[in-house]
Amino acid sequence: MSDPIAVGRSVPRADSEEKVRGEAAYVDDMYLPGMLYGAIAASPYPHARVLGYDLTEALAVPGVKAILTGDDYDLKRRSGAFIKDEMHLAKDKVRFVGEAVGAVAATTLTAAREAARLIGVDYEELPAVLSMDEATAAGAPVIHEDFGSYFSLAPLKADGNLLWRAAIDEGDVDAAWDQCDVIVEGTYETQAQHHAYMEPCGSLAKPERDGRVTVWSTCQSVHLTQQRIAEWIGLPMAMVRSIAPKIGSGFGGKGSPNTQPLAAALAQKTGKPVKMVLSFTEDLETMRSRHPARIRMRTGAKADGTLIAREHIALLDCGAYADDSPAVVSVCCLFGRGPYKIPNYRGRADGVYTNKLRAGAFRGFGGPQATFASESQLDELAAKLNMHPVELRLKNALSTGDKFAGGQTIQASAFTQCLERVRHEAEAAGAGTNAPPGKRRGVGYTGLSHVSGLLGTAARLEMRTDGSAALSTGVVDIGQGSDIALKQICAEAMQLPLERVSFANPDSDTAPFNWKTAASRVTYMAGRAIIAASNEVKEKLLQEASEMMEAPAVDLEIRPGGFVGLKGVPERMLPFAAIAGHSTAMGGGPITGSHSLTFDGERMDPKHATIHGFIFPNIGAYTFGAQACEVEVDEVTGQTKVLRVWSAHDVGRAINPAQIEGQIEGGFIQGMGYALFEELVWDSGRISNPSLMDYKLPGALDSPPEIYPIILEDPEPSGPFGAKGVGEPPLIGAAAVIANAIANAIGGRVRKLPMTPERVLDAMEAAAGE
Repeated sequence: MSDPIAVGRSVPRADSEEKVRGEAAYVDDMYLPGMLYGAIAASPYPHARVLGYDLTEALAVPGVKAILTGDDYDLKRRSGAFIKDEMHLAKDKVRFVGEAVGAVAATTLTAAREAARLIGVDYEELPAVLSMDEATAAGAPVIHEDFGSYFSLAPLKADGNLLWRAAIDEGDVDAAWDQCDVIVEGTYETQAQHHAYMEPCGSLAKPERDGRVTVWSTCQSVHLTQQRIAEWIGLPMAMVRSIAPKIGSGFGGKGSPNTQPLAAALAQKTGKPVKMVLSFTEDLETMRSRHPARIRMRTGAKADGTLIAREHIALLDCGAYADDSPAVVSVCCLFGRGPYKIPNYRGRADGVYTNKLRAGAFRGFGGPQATFASESQLDELAAKLNMHPVELRLKNALSTGDKFAGGQTIQASAFTQCLERVRHEAEAAGAGTNAPPGKRRGVGYTGLSHVSGLLGTAARLEMRTDGSAALSTGVVDIGQGSDIALKQICAEAMQLPLERVSFANPDSDTAPFNWKTAASRVTYMAGRAIIAASNEVKEKLLQEASEMMEAPAVDLEIRPGGFVGLKGVPERMLPFAAIAGHSTAMGGGPITGSHSLTFDGERMDPKHATIHGFIFPNIGAYTFGAQACEVEVDEVTGQTKVLRVWSAHDVGRAINPAQIEGQIEGGFIQGMGYALFEELVWDSGRISNPSLMDYKLPGALDSPPEIYPIILEDPEPSGPFGAKGVGEPPLIGAAAVIANAIANAIGGRVRKLPMTPERVLDAMEAAAGE
């Protein structure tokens, strides 16, 4: 192929200016004639039976047009991503504070919220399960008594409050401990983190004359949103149209339905459009969080640093409903081994129900929890072995051709280069030295890994008669810039200038299927579908041009700029416009191409490992990275500041380098919030910090003054132009690298997130006592 036309260029995103100017239209900016406003009535109890409703006061509020409760729905109509355990309005009982028990549509938002507050619900309070320990205790109250009867993508076994169990066994761990010269073990805890997307969840539903309902919403998949609305309100999917306007980020929290089923049901009942947008507090109390986890880990090695064995036992708090928990539990189990060669590995991960907010997918979905434990323990092991932490990682790093946990072959890896690069950069900069009086400085390192290949997607491409290409996928751009990256892939594949490729906004009526914008999969999966669709279009262009030029198709070639030419004859060529126009009017019809695929990489190998409960039938295209971090710790207060970060990632091929750098910077800062500040706190089942006044996010002054994104390219053979994903990896290692830097600075280790000043001081004092 000729020199790159689009791939590898830092092309600005088309929506940048309208977002900066405040001109982009999000759901809350939309208005339809006759529109009503929706509000939710929420449970005040973490666990209670619903005995009945009194709507008298709520219906008396001026402007109220409709009220829905669980009595309006069939109790058997449940939905869910992997386990169908949830209704969009509680009926038999409520299972967390904030669960929706009623919904109101009114002429004003004030009236809707007042009526929602006045919905009377008769509750019988039940004993609540508010922690993982309570959930697993003998005789604990069972949160889902009918669990065994729920539909699931895999067989369910009713066992108290156990929601999902995943296991991976490689080698013989029990026998391997005797081969180890050094063994370290510890328990690591992570907390619930809110997604804190800039735009709270919301939707606008419009009833159509033919009985259909159209829903614009904050979502990460128009197709999964369409499916779940249809399931919950009892319509065929053909009667539900799902559209994604501008989305103010998601990070996984908008991957499952939020307000859409309620808005759609209210629109059906009133015959009017209904807009339902949550406040930040409502969103925080009723939507989703990252899974809290407790991980017991044990790692053994030879005296020379060769890793021999690891045991990873994780327990995750899934909250009141399954949501994406089976996926998170599975991934946490998978990545407990880390990106290292450990011949004997025992991975276990259990997810349990509690009477708390649902935990769902969140940037890294299980990877950050596993990586915090894994990479913290590697540093502890390195200290015992008197090895540099990077040397220990390099000695055991996975490389191209090695097997990941589960037995899949790694097709491409620049992991060792990532480790070497961040170490070189940090040491050259003198990281961890020259601490001012009263401060301690330290430098930490971490390795990390994730995936890009997962589930299904599709793309469609149509040549216009002027030689332009119209691209359509189901991919929702939630702020990461996939619209421009996918256009770049299409332009490169078609050898067209970027301005001659259009990209359609996702609409379930017209867009080909895409599972969702999640799991760092969009560039890799949708990019592959786009290239295959482009190849089909190019083949049809060559065939049509063959007739027009009276030359065999094998003698023709695609040329940059949108031309088909005769090989070896530079002056003999036709523009795409002439070919597309001829085909549309006199040939085989409009030239189109389409392709769909489910991730088709090497599956886990049952001969290599014994695997149970892994929810995905196939997962792969592994990505790798490494980070170095310099911190400064105040000796009096324990406050930690992150000063400098070096974050190196093997992206396969950089489609849009500037966007990748933005992902690296933003991902690390979000991970820094996870490491140092953010935590949802419960008091008797109620979140006690449901606002930005009390829920601490990292701001500009908290962010590292120096973040150095490092892009390395080792092309993935199956990826579009060799590309892999990078959306989640910068966050996955952040907590671990900061923890390792703090330990290097103070000589003690914090094993519980967030690493607050109090916990850092405790670790410092414990180290001094030792």
